[in-house]
Amino acid sequence: ASMERIDMILKAENHIVEPEQPLPLDAFTDKLEFKNVSFSYVEGRPVLNHINLTVPKGRTIALVGQSGSGKSTLVDLVPRYHDVSEGALLIDGKNVKDVSIHSLRSLIGNVNQEAILVNDTYYNNITVGVENATMEQVIEAGKIANAHDFIMETEKGYDTMIGDRGGPLSGGQRQRIVIARALINNPELVVCDEPVSALDVSVRSQVLNLIKDLQEQMNLAYLFISHDLSVVQYICDKVAVMYLGKIVEIADKQDL
Repeated sequence: ASMERIDMILKAENHIVEPEQPLPLDAFTDKLEFKNVSFSYVEGRPVLNHINLTVPKGRTIALVGQSGSGKSTLVDLVPRYHDVSEGALLIDGKNVKDVSIHSLRSLIGNVNQEAILVNDTYYNNITVGVENATMEQVIEAGKIANAHDFIMETEKGYDTMIGDRGGPLSGGQRQRIVIARALINNPELVVCDEPVSALDVSVRSQVLNLIKDLQEQMNLAYLFISHDLSVVQYICDKVAVMYLGKIVEIADKQDL
């Protein structure tokens, strides 16, 4: 029964089509733009309706709104996990459909609510999806994410097995491993989907300070989803309020 379900996934059709002659996309230097973007999973009611949003380089834009308002679907369009049904999604003026998926996703890091870790080494958990990463790159990412010290306290350092789902680690340590994973490719845009909601208050502040410091040090752009308005006020520059698949208001955090 399990093999049948796995086989169904392996044989599923991929609707994301690579361009035959992709445009070059080596960096993110200006802005990410959603231009009149709409999206539907199936024919029928759109999940997103005529979204217009700009994320400048070096800025943090928060998406807030009730569950089901389309926040996670919106950020899933950026790395082309889905393609827009109408409108256009542009990076530095280039439609994401016109560049290679590899070059697009190499510019993007992801930090999600649940730290997805496997029973493998720290090295392999940090380098998921990255080919031929050197130990020097992994150590640099670990240091930037403030994970290096507790990793080196283990018996084999980066070659230490972390246990099933990272069970022996604290919530903050697991999230730092995920941040190191997001940084291994030197991304220029980071998508954060409720990255601290599962952490206790003291650890949450540490992770938020780390995320904020990374923005200042590396000039990263963030798309930041959160239900916690105190988090949004602390870390974000502008706030886009979503309701039933639409952006109903965009405001500076001072006007929140």
